[in-house]
Amino acid sequence: MTHIAVLGSTNMDLVAYVGKAPQRGETVTGREFRTIPGGKGANQAVAAARSGADVSMIGAVGNDTYGTQLRSTLEHSGVDTDHLRTVEGASGTAHIVVDDEGGNAIVVIPAANGTVTALAPGDEGLIATADVLLLQLEIPLTAVIEGAQAAHRHSVRTILTPAPAQPLPPELLAATDLLVPNQHEATALTGLTDPHQAATALLDQVPEVVVTLGPAGSLYATRGSESITVPAPPVTAVDSTGAGDTFVGALAVALAEGRPMPDALAWAAAAGALSVQRPGASASMPYRSEIEARYAS
Repeated sequence: MTHIAVLGSTNMDLVAYVGKAPQRGETVTGREFRTIPGGKGANQAVAAARSGADVSMIGAVGNDTYGTQLRSTLEHSGVDTDHLRTVEGASGTAHIVVDDEGGNAIVVIPAANGTVTALAPGDEGLIATADVLLLQLEIPLTAVIEGAQAAHRHSVRTILTPAPAQPLPPELLAATDLLVPNQHEATALTGLTDPHQAATALLDQVPEVVVTLGPAGSLYATRGSESITVPAPPVTAVDSTGAGDTFVGALAVALAEGRPMPDALAWAAAAGALSVQRPGASASMPYRSEIEARYAS
């Protein structure tokens, strides 16, 4: 079985469901509120575990009730939490508004995630045993860079989701094998609104790029080859929260198992399509048998 290591955030998602998201200064009445374990790191960990990999989580939670719940959720999904630290204070939270079209707006409070400024003893050894290291930007950049460089030293493939979008230091890009921005993040990184042009520009900095395009699927570009677009299955979205993380977690597993990139993207798209048809982030993520069935159809 493949081994995926994840260095990233663990948050409790506080989700309000509304017909239409409020504008600035506006108050609206929602129809439902849910507390759902999330965080981009934890989401990708759960997605990869449910996709069939052995998964280890590196990060931090607080010593509050949310921290206990977050650790339990990861373990229930089969994620190893031996390298998930417990620190004094609050766990990270994400405050999310989801509208009737499945769109969302999110405010993240890092809290415990902000304490992950470097690898802890034993983290590099764990990364060295992995087939893939998944990284995002909801923990301090110093730790993300250190994790990527550790993976690079041990020839472990690194997949970086550049979210929340921010300038990427050269030393992080130098240790990134595959960059997976969504269309908005690709524009933020390059200033280019056309995803093909943005992907081409990003290839000056990393060897491979996948730009996720929501319902339109994904675009893959690599140096020296023509880019390809892989469509997503047509579905009616209920909640897109966590769909990108579902896609990345499943993609990491597919690539670690040796699937060619077009097949890996289609398999990951099947996982993402399943997730948007259910509410929540980690709660919506499909299991391998579901992904295989959707992919086959």
